[in-house]
Amino acid sequence: MPKTIRKNFPVQGMGCAACVARVQGTIRSQKGVSDCNVSLASNSAQVDYDPKVITAADIRKAVQDAGYDLIIVNDGESDEDAEDEADRLREDYYRSLKADASAAIFLSLLIMSLGMGFKDFPFKGYVLLALTTPVLFWCGRRFIVTAWKQARHFSAGMDTLVALSTLISYFFSLFNLLFPQVWTSRGLTPHLYFESSSMIVAFILLGRVLEEKAKRGTTASIRELIGLQPKSVDLSPGDEFTVRPGDRIPADGIVVRGESYVDESMLTGEPVPNRKSKGDKIFAGTINQKGSFEAKAEKVGRDTMLSSIIAMVRDAQGSKARIQETVDKVAAVFVPVIIAVSVVTLLCWILLDPADGLTRGLMAMVTVLVIACPCSLGLATPTALTVGIGTGARQGILIKDADSLQVAEKIDTVVLDKTGTITEGHPKVVAERWLEHGDEGILLAMELRSEHPLAAAIVAHLHSMNMSVQAAALDSFEAVPGAGIKAMSEGNEYFAGKPVNMSTEASAWVADGCTVISFSTGDRTLAEFAITDEVKESSAEAVARLRCLGVETVMLTGDNEASARKVAGKVGIGRVEAGMLPGDKAIFIKRLQERGHRVAMVGDGINDSAALVQADLSVAMGRGSDIAIDTAMVTVVSSDLMKLPQVIALSRRTVKVIRQNLFWAFFYNVLAVPVAAGVLYPVNGFLLNPMVAAACMALSSVCVVTNSLRLRRFADK
Repeated sequence: MPKTIRKNFPVQGMGCAACVARVQGTIRSQKGVSDCNVSLASNSAQVDYDPKVITAADIRKAVQDAGYDLIIVNDGESDEDAEDEADRLREDYYRSLKADASAAIFLSLLIMSLGMGFKDFPFKGYVLLALTTPVLFWCGRRFIVTAWKQARHFSAGMDTLVALSTLISYFFSLFNLLFPQVWTSRGLTPHLYFESSSMIVAFILLGRVLEEKAKRGTTASIRELIGLQPKSVDLSPGDEFTVRPGDRIPADGIVVRGESYVDESMLTGEPVPNRKSKGDKIFAGTINQKGSFEAKAEKVGRDTMLSSIIAMVRDAQGSKARIQETVDKVAAVFVPVIIAVSVVTLLCWILLDPADGLTRGLMAMVTVLVIACPCSLGLATPTALTVGIGTGARQGILIKDADSLQVAEKIDTVVLDKTGTITEGHPKVVAERWLEHGDEGILLAMELRSEHPLAAAIVAHLHSMNMSVQAAALDSFEAVPGAGIKAMSEGNEYFAGKPVNMSTEASAWVADGCTVISFSTGDRTLAEFAITDEVKESSAEAVARLRCLGVETVMLTGDNEASARKVAGKVGIGRVEAGMLPGDKAIFIKRLQERGHRVAMVGDGINDSAALVQADLSVAMGRGSDIAIDTAMVTVVSSDLMKLPQVIALSRRTVKVIRQNLFWAFFYNVLAVPVAAGVLYPVNGFLLNPMVAAACMALSSVCVVTNSLRLRRFADK
């Protein structure tokens, strides 16, 4: 099987949705590339490719041949170095854009002043020509160069429209300046449109500056996360290191000595520092408070949780929602259609107004080319998704991809696991009953290998009961999802989990709302344990908030009915399904879906993985098992259930912004293009000025990006 890698490359030269479609299509067509998503919001391409078949340099050459450029970052560079390089390129482009816009605006104001006044100014036309030429061919060179590159490859984009409109205005004015007799001989006035040509360039460059400035905000979240990474340290897994007050923790690890409080808000979104003592996990990038402790490194560099989060957020922001695919198809034909409409506009004017139709038709043609805005179409969806996903990351909500955010908006039913989701996930043994002693070491060894929260409770209890208990050697070990765990030791099979036959004492524990775990070998019960788990403080409020959002909650658990009902009553959940195996949970969700419900499953364990896969939206608690997190579409880093209504609210807000952006983009173009063509002229004599059209076009893109940036203020408290 070929080994596919995923990389993000900065892309230069894109100006609209048509450019995105061109770059994306070019990369996807290359042999060895399995997938590619190009974002106009971040000016980047997320490429999945086989390095044995195609190299990054090959991909870059293909992009360059298409009229754009792809920036390659060296493999040895860190994420921060890569992002710094991309930021440097964007900053260089931004400075160049500002310089060109400033010069174009200054010269255009001179041209406007001279063109509208100073009627008797000597050689006025030639002075206008001299001032317009640098505006068009220097300040606006990027439009002409890109349009030429695109034309060579039989493609067109926003720059094509700008180049065509300004060059038509310029050369038509030049012709009228040099050969005025062509018109005067017919009794017509040879008009000059140098100011239109220059002001179009000035307005569009100004719009690009404002758009680029606004787009910076869409990628602020990823830059903030990268900035939180600790400086390069010489640590390997297993090394011990000291963390002093105020230090940023350099690696993921575990505390071995000392204690302190650690600010983990950059991972969890929670402002209150967490107490850390021996045995507690710590994470790279978090900040130690006043205490000091020693820790052992477990994951360093790109293997840390923070690096994983950065990678996940970057991948998510580079992904595309299903709605964007439709927009891309529209964008691919948008520019050719607009060019065709502009030509038809010119022909109609010539036919309907034989006297002065050519002059007015050319200006209407220019106005159509200028006012059409594929930029707003290209920016409508990705800017909102990029900001929405980044906002979620800052609040400790990791959204795997764009589709996940879109799916969450339609959720009407949330299915919750009990242990570790509704409850704290820190259960403790409150009662025990030993029938036979001597196999405590085997039970300890079994529970140490289990990822279930109840296992940790039994391990802690065994240590507290007898400090001399040592884990025995096991010949085999197997987790039985929904039932417990089993192992072989010295030819005997042992089982720990749900009791098959409960004693009178165990039945009484169940009646009190406890979970009972049985330890047995063969048909002999060796011990029974009563375990309780405190309900999270935020769980009841989270269920209430979901209810306010119109979302029904259901609790599924493998636990007994009495314990499940007691927990559900505390948090306000009316529907409870107890004693469920992992397969039963998935079947239950499927039945809800068959009734027309959009279901979100929230869990944290191996036994939840089948249900997570079946659900429309899968949400994993960050303190749960790796398989649950890997399966899930959304991960709540803090394991706080209050984040769940935030996920749904953020999704609904983001989708609402996307719809607003798309409505504006389509409404603007549908309304503006006919007006620019002159449909109002027969009614009231109104003919849109190309300069006004340029200003409208520039503002349309800025409005879309600015609307998306409102999501940065999202906070569902």
